[in-house]
Formats: sequence, structure tokens, C-alpha cells
Amino acid sequence: MIRALVLLCSLPLPAWAGEAEPARGLDCYCTDSIGDRVELGEVICLSVGGRDFTAQCQMSLNVPMWREVSEGCVAAALPRRAAARLAALRGTD
Repeated sequence: MIRALVLLCSLPLPAWAGEAEPARGLDCYCTDSIGDRVELGEVICLSVGGRDFTAQCQMSLNVPMWREVSEGCVAAALPRRAAARLAALRGTD
């Protein structure tokens, strides 16, 4: 009798399981040298240890990280926002 009651009570559970809200993904992004948010896939010029290079914000082992794309930076290829930040860091306008 108890087994039948447990079985009967467990039947509606799979129907309710689909009603839960879907899990939200984490909001992943990189941070540039002045603390501004940089979205995954964006490419900017970074200056680290006296060396300038072009880097892309990527995911590696579920961690956002910078991956070097090329040596040096081409100012004309940078987005306006990144070029303005770079100029502000260097004190030039």
C-alpha cells in the first residue's frame, strides 16, 4: 500500500520539472588596464611591461583572458573607443 502511494505521488513530478526557469548564463567579459569592461571577442591594444600588442578577449578553461593577436598596435584598426582610452592613458589627445 505504501509503495503504491509513493509511486502515485512521484508521477506528477516530471511534469512540474519543465516549469522551472531556465538557468541564466554567467556574464563573462575581460577588463582593460583602466578597469573598463571589454566584451568577449573584442580586440584592443594592450600595454603590459613596456610592450604594446594587439589582444583579443577570449575564454580559456571557463576563464576570460587576453590572447595576443599580433605584436604592436595599429591605431587606425582600433575602435574609436579603444583609441580614445589609449590616448587618455598616454596623455595625448
